[in-house]
Amino acid sequence: MSEQRDQFSSKIGFILAAAGSAVGIGNLVGFPVAATKNGGGAFLLIYALFVAFICVPIMLAEMGVGRHAQKNPLGSYLSLGNGKKIWSLAGFLAVLTPFMIAIFYMVITVWIFGYLFYAVTGNLDQLAQPGYFTEFVNDYWFIGFLVAVTVIINVILLGGVRQGIEKAAKFLMPALFVMLILLVIFVLSLDNAALGVEFYLVPDFSKIDGSVVSGALSQAFFSLSLGMGILITYGSYFSRSDDIVTSGKLVALTDTAVAFTAGLMTLPAIFAINPDTNPAELSESSVGMIFSFFPQIFMELQSSVGYVGASIAASIFFLLTFIAAITSLVSILEVPTAAIIEQKKVSRKKALLFMVIANSILTIIAATSFGFIPAFTEFVSYAGQSKSVFDVIYDVFYDTILPLNGLLICLFVWLHWRNKGLEQELTHGNHAYPSTLLAKYVRFSISTFIPFILAVVFINTVLAKFFGPQYALF
Repeated sequence: MSEQRDQFSSKIGFILAAAGSAVGIGNLVGFPVAATKNGGGAFLLIYALFVAFICVPIMLAEMGVGRHAQKNPLGSYLSLGNGKKIWSLAGFLAVLTPFMIAIFYMVITVWIFGYLFYAVTGNLDQLAQPGYFTEFVNDYWFIGFLVAVTVIINVILLGGVRQGIEKAAKFLMPALFVMLILLVIFVLSLDNAALGVEFYLVPDFSKIDGSVVSGALSQAFFSLSLGMGILITYGSYFSRSDDIVTSGKLVALTDTAVAFTAGLMTLPAIFAINPDTNPAELSESSVGMIFSFFPQIFMELQSSVGYVGASIAASIFFLLTFIAAITSLVSILEVPTAAIIEQKKVSRKKALLFMVIANSILTIIAATSFGFIPAFTEFVSYAGQSKSVFDVIYDVFYDTILPLNGLLICLFVWLHWRNKGLEQELTHGNHAYPSTLLAKYVRFSISTFIPFILAVVFINTVLAKFFGPQYALF
């Protein structure tokens, strides 16, 4: 059976849902550390410029294509691409990419839920033990945590757009903002927290080089969920009278604000515990920081707030990251779910049943590739290194295919649908748009330097990831 296309009931519903997809665990931990290690305020400035001048035009292109076609990414490319194979391939990649990204994101979300469970039940000291994370990832308890997370996500997705995604976003995103602000206030009240603020905000332009600039672009691109089909799918849930231009700008602003605010939690907390911290030695890996570093930070707090107080702070932190992960995962999984519903003409329940089975099997395979099953741990080898199943999914889809998908949407708008088609679509709900400076900039940038930059990023990533850093362009 075919399901009637649902729509967001309000602009705030879309903004919170789209911001939920954009605000992930990378915003909360990885972004602040990357900024600190790569020039502080200088990195933040470059990041903000990339969001404004590269990411926003791509956001508007994805949302415009989705609303015009009123279909999922594959359906949008098929209906607007006139049957050309290149655009059919682009649509297939736009659905396959979030499906595969959901696998490794599910693994991390299940880990976060497990750490949240242990923090709430008073086992913070166990989490803080050196080397515990290695034991945890190979624990049979993973299956139980996977079931719990799967139920939570599918309860949200089963409700559809208004009663599921939008309703959950209206509750979870304000809760995330409140918890983030509370943690920031708590952390900034600690001794030596100002040192972390200084490292985070004071610009150091001497650290800016080609790799840092590329990293800032990648962070901005990934942070806003570009290239994953999410904004095409969410754009298709807009009515013709909705102003997607203003909504897109607000999503970008919200995501950037959360990422910036998270830095006022992460870095001051690190320096409050250890004023002699060398930022250069911090890991930019969100996984390493969340599961190995932060539990030790919270344990150190017991000298000032006691073990219970430290456990409460840790519980709030892991709940915060869990909500960020859940909101992102719901948006990621909605893309292939919508594609199955529309392309195969089945109900949402049947589509979700397929997704649960396929995602759970692949998630377990990826989760057991950290030493539990040797065949999955040493799955393939490239660039002189052995790679696990988890590594391959991350390298291929998150690091490599995302910028390619962004390049393809730009080429689609520029060479096939034409900028005029996008501009006419964005005019619905915003009649003044064609005469604005933004419209002129979007038209120019999508047909000139943005595709070039994304092509260079894609080629450089392929060379660096699969052949070795020595082959990278920069």
